[in-house]
Amino acid sequence: MKKNESVTSIMTANPVCVEQHEAISTARHLIHEKAVHHLPVLHGDRLVGMLTSNDLLRVSFGEFGDQDGRSLDAILDHTYDLTDLMIPNPVTIDSSSTVREAAKVLAVSEFHSLPVVKGEQLVGIVTSSDLINYLVDQY
Repeated sequence: MKKNESVTSIMTANPVCVEQHEAISTARHLIHEKAVHHLPVLHGDRLVGMLTSNDLLRVSFGEFGDQDGRSLDAILDHTYDLTDLMIPNPVTIDSSSTVREAAKVLAVSEFHSLPVVKGEQLVGIVTSSDLINYLVDQY
C-alpha cells in the first residue's frame, strides 16, 4: 500500500456544487440528478458549507413528507435557505495531503465527505466510499 499517495489521486475533481444563494429545490434536484450525497456550498469561489442528502431528508420527511415533488420544493424553498440546512465552515483537507491523512480525519469524524482545497479554492471532494474503493484496489 502506498503510504504517501496524494489525496488528489482518489478525490472527485470539480465536484457538483451549489451556490449559497440558490434555492433548496435546486440543491435537492442536483443531489438526485447527479446521484451525489454531499454537495459543497459555495459563495463565489469560496467554500462556505456542505449540504448532504441526509440534511434534506431530515426536513423533507417530517411534516412535509406526504407532498409530491413540486409541492415539496415549493414548501422547502419558502421555509428554508441553504444556510439553514448546510453545515457551515466544514472541515477541509489541503490538496497536498495524503490519502492516509484524509482517512485519519474521516475515521474520527461524524461526516463522510471531506472537501479538498488548494488555498481557499475547492478543487475536489473525497468521501468514505473513495477511501474504501482505494483499499479494495490495493488488495
